[in-house]
Amino acid sequence: MHCPFCNHEDTKVTDSRLAGEGHQIRRRRECQSCGERFTTFETAELVMPQVVKNDRTRQPFDEHKLRGGILKALEKRPVAREQVEAMVERIAHRLRGLGEREVASRSIGEIVMEELRQLDEVAYVRYASVYHRFHDVDSFRDQIEQLGRRRRRDPATGQMSLLPTQGREPRDKK
Repeated sequence: MHCPFCNHEDTKVTDSRLAGEGHQIRRRRECQSCGERFTTFETAELVMPQVVKNDRTRQPFDEHKLRGGILKALEKRPVAREQVEAMVERIAHRLRGLGEREVASRSIGEIVMEELRQLDEVAYVRYASVYHRFHDVDSFRDQIEQLGRRRRRDPATGQMSLLPTQGREPRDKK
């Protein structure tokens, strides 16, 4: 690391600690030439894949654009900002985990819809209406009916319940 004061190339690390909620390392350094001290921060550089749009153009993955689309779907919905940030982080982690240099924008849209379906059904339908470019009410209705069919399944496993629910009262309801 070059000294920012005298540009000497030999500096000594005097202290290292975790910073940024454990995502960074803060290092105190001292220049071996001029004796000045300074702080550096070290973070992992994670390369996100390029996004291949429908018209075959490519652009860098933009976390702000992803967050903006999600927030637009969640507008006026009772969802905490922390849940949105966690969702954005899960999606980014999933994309990094693919190990691909390029990912189709449609794939990202599918992942977003999957996350929104679990978080807020109204936001899911809003996002799906733009994503699928619904042209009429019937398309919209089909999507809502499909969501209703999924809702009848057990959310933990995604499978239909084997136990009848009609005529039974939940135990914790008094």
